[in-house]
Amino acid sequence: MDGVYEGSYRSLPNSAVVKVTIAEGRIDKIELLKHFASWKGNKVAEIIPRRIVSEQSTSVDAVTGATNSSRVIMNAVQKAVEKAYK
Repeated sequence: MDGVYEGSYRSLPNSAVVKVTIAEGRIDKIELLKHFASWKGNKVAEIIPRRIVSEQSTSVDAVTGATNSSRVIMNAVQKAVEKAYK
């Protein structure tokens, strides 16, 4: 279902809140509304959303050295996508 959906996920110490735009049944845009990560994890904020949109999957390669931060964003996006199809 096309629209804009929010999702969140937390795995201490990291957390993320995202806004996902679905257009024509595809993940079109991902915006991080909130993201808390260690200094290493901050680099995933641009990389993971870009990979998800490119691959049209919430299961993409994590950023080396920031696996938990990467997974938090992937899971938050997955939660948003699940809302689109409920």
